[in-house]
Formats: sequence, structure tokens, C-alpha cells
Amino acid sequence: MPNQHPIDPIDQITERVEQLLLRYEELQRTNAQLGEQVTALSYERDSLRSRLSAARARVDALIERLPETTDSVVNPFVDPAR
Repeated sequence: MPNQHPIDPIDQITERVEQLLLRYEELQRTNAQLGEQVTALSYERDSLRSRLSAARARVDALIERLPETTDSVVNPFVDPAR
């Protein structure tokens, strides 16, 4: 059996601290990327909300232009058998 020298506790601590520092840097990069994604998605959400609002306004304007329902107007969306 080869003679195994015990690992110096200071070396163990140093190695562990270096691993933790690398992990910390990796987490910082990941956090920055996630922050950028949140910003981009927030912008996209706001844009979609704006487009939805504009589309609703257009639909409301079209509905306002529809003639009032009378007996002479047939609604194709209503089943006449009802």
C-alpha cells in the first residue's frame, strides 16, 4: 500500500473556497442572464398588452358601428330553431 500523506487542512479549505468562488461567479452570471430575460419578457408583455388594448378598442369600435338588431336583420350566429 502506497504511503498516503494526509491532505493538509489548509489545502482542503483553500480548494473548497476556490470551488465556492467559482460557483459564486457562475451564479452571478446566471443571475445577470435571468435579469436580462426578465427585462426582455417584461418589455414583450407590455407590448402585447398594448396591442391587445388596441385590438379591443378596434373591436369595440366595430361593434358600435353594427346596426341595431331588428326583425328584418338575421343574425347568422343564432340558431333559428331556438
